[in-house]
Amino acid sequence: MQTLAYNLNDRAEFAEDGIVSKTMVDEPFAKVILFGFAAGQSLSEHTSSMPAIIHILSGRGKVLLGSEWHEAGPGSWYFMPPGLNHAIRADEDTVMLLTMFRSAAAPVAGP
Repeated sequence: MQTLAYNLNDRAEFAEDGIVSKTMVDEPFAKVILFGFAAGQSLSEHTSSMPAIIHILSGRGKVLLGSEWHEAGPGSWYFMPPGLNHAIRADEDTVMLLTMFRSAAAPVAGP
């Protein structure tokens, strides 16, 4: 495991009429993925087997959680329990950070 320090908005990439994803962290306890959504792009409704957090870093769009759509903009943050149906729509170029929590805990170094 290593220490990382990034400006995530600077690391985001966009594809014309597409979605670009970059895995930032892939450890036994969590996976963190940075998404760049071009305006008008979406991830269709789906579920996850693990708890996750969506954090909108820039741009505007909508996030579906269960049966309710939420307006999303910079700073919007959503926690999702396992099995919750969700979807994302980008109304403009949007940067999103997804953190998925796995069941294994990270070892903690101590004194």
